[in-house]
Amino acid sequence: MPILDLSTIAEDFNENPYPHYRRLRESGPVHRVKAADGQEVWLIVGHEEARQALTHPEVSKNWLSSGLYSDRETTEASANMMRSDPPHHTRLRKLVAPSFAPGRIESLRPRIRQIVDGLLDEMAARAERRADLIEAFAQPLPMIVICEILGVPESDQDDFRAWTAEIVAPTGVESEGAAWRDMTAYVSELTDAKRADPGDDLLSAWTMSREEGGDRLTRQELVAMALLMLLGGNETAVHLITNGMRALLAHPEQLAALRADPDGLVDGAVEEILRYDGSVETATFRFARSDLEIGGVLIEAGSPVLVSLAGADRDPARFAEPDRFDISRPARGGGHIAFGHGIHHCIGAPLARLEGRVAIRALVERFPGLAEDPDGPLEWIPGAMVRGVRRYPVRW
Repeated sequence: MPILDLSTIAEDFNENPYPHYRRLRESGPVHRVKAADGQEVWLIVGHEEARQALTHPEVSKNWLSSGLYSDRETTEASANMMRSDPPHHTRLRKLVAPSFAPGRIESLRPRIRQIVDGLLDEMAARAERRADLIEAFAQPLPMIVICEILGVPESDQDDFRAWTAEIVAPTGVESEGAAWRDMTAYVSELTDAKRADPGDDLLSAWTMSREEGGDRLTRQELVAMALLMLLGGNETAVHLITNGMRALLAHPEQLAALRADPDGLVDGAVEEILRYDGSVETATFRFARSDLEIGGVLIEAGSPVLVSLAGADRDPARFAEPDRFDISRPARGGGHIAFGHGIHHCIGAPLARLEGRVAIRALVERFPGLAEDPDGPLEWIPGAMVRGVRRYPVRW
């Protein structure tokens, strides 16, 4: 099978990758491609094949055992469950999963609504009736929520915003490395502080359960888990909110329907946003532990595998008229895979969904005249991991 160089497909790939995924999918669900960094990977764009890869026992998440990156530096962040396989992954997820149970997350709704209302009050008070929706609303909301859950002091949250922004969309190799080091060092110190003086927060709870006997998270695992939650619990929700408002404003009939029946349509609206233009374009890298076949294609042992969640969720074999945005679309066969699938399905999905539902509903109710502000072209976050823009100017 010939190798396709994705970096030469089109300059607008970051802005709108869906036509490119469609053309790939029309010639097959699995392709050998050369990524922007020159690395050759297997890219999966079919929905059924994506589900297969995300659950295949011979497709590993542990890059340390892949043999491909022996020169890569390991850090405390390397111990997180997103980079592990069973039985280690099973153990880690079992220890933290109760903290993200749907009932426990739902109890956060009043506080999330309070934060949302406060941020929208600040927006409404602007005399110019304009704002960058990301800076004013979509970014601070999930950052405040996840920091409060973990027990990060309010005075330190601006640092976390800067670190996560650099890690998700690096401006340079050195600056990305510095952000990782600074963030890891801070979380390590915070973990030690919680051990010495626990509070009423998630990191304290994890720390105390570690010291009460039985199975427990090691200090390195605590740090890695906190870093994973701070990154995953922030950027996913930021772009869910922003991509959602972009889709709604681009489809005024759908926005009008949501305003007319928010109780009946907001849950479906968030699910359709996730399917239509989710905040995570591709899953994190996986690696074939042995020769295996997916979608009729042989993937050799040791090969990196990249699952396009965005491509899979526009597969016409799974969704009727997949390029149509329809907030009343019925779920079919398990619906989208915007949060992944299988044992690595995003543990924070209930929190992201709740933040998206509360935020988007409040925005469309509070600002009936909300519209995009034509303040120059949108700047898309480069790469194929996070799907979103750096700024989103709006007016009302």
